[in-house]
Amino acid sequence: MDLDAVADELYGLRPEEFVAARDRRTRDARAAGDQGLAKAVGALRRPSRAAWVSNLLVRRQPEEVRSLLALGEELRRAHRELDGARLRRLASRQNEVIGALGRQARQLAAQAGHPVGEDVQRAVEETLHAVLADPGAARDWAAGRLVRPLSATTGFPAADEALLRRRPAPPGGGRTAEARPVRGPYAGRSRGPYAGQGPRTRRGTPPAPRRGPRAGP
Repeated sequence: MDLDAVADELYGLRPEEFVAARDRRTRDARAAGDQGLAKAVGALRRPSRAAWVSNLLVRRQPEEVRSLLALGEELRRAHRELDGARLRRLASRQNEVIGALGRQARQLAAQAGHPVGEDVQRAVEETLHAVLADPGAARDWAAGRLVRPLSATTGFPAADEALLRRRPAPPGGGRTAEARPVRGPYAGRSRGPYAGQGPRTRRGTPPAPRRGPRAGP
């Protein structure tokens, strides 16, 4: 018994089965004399409803997983290459795929005996946006062990600004229309095999400048 095998088992269970199974596996590890494994298994958190539905989608629809991961690679490549025409085509496909997968995930949850509402479906779709934007999110989602849904922000800033600069100004010297934001890198998750278990941190906030001694008159 190792941590990956136990985690894979636990995150494939129904939500109401998770805690009892985790505690049983913790006792098994402790009885086997593996205190490190017992501590690690005991620290695993039960997934939220939206995370459980996301994991269910991964486990029940492996072909869909591969298709979404491939679409994410295409989108990120198009952003790196600042290919506006391909981005517009892929953005349309992205919305169709995510909408279809969100509905499919909701159906799977109902079939598993846990119907969910639109709020959970939206959280699943937000997770899928994050998967398309960030390869780290894609790896975590594809492992099927999310603890909470992933959160996407909007925009690939460097690519969006470059694409905006390339767009010609409208006739009459008016302002260039703003580019439509595209789902981009996501925030609020911990890296690692069981995403979402660590505390959220604020990144990218520069420290306030120190004030020097006040100059005399």
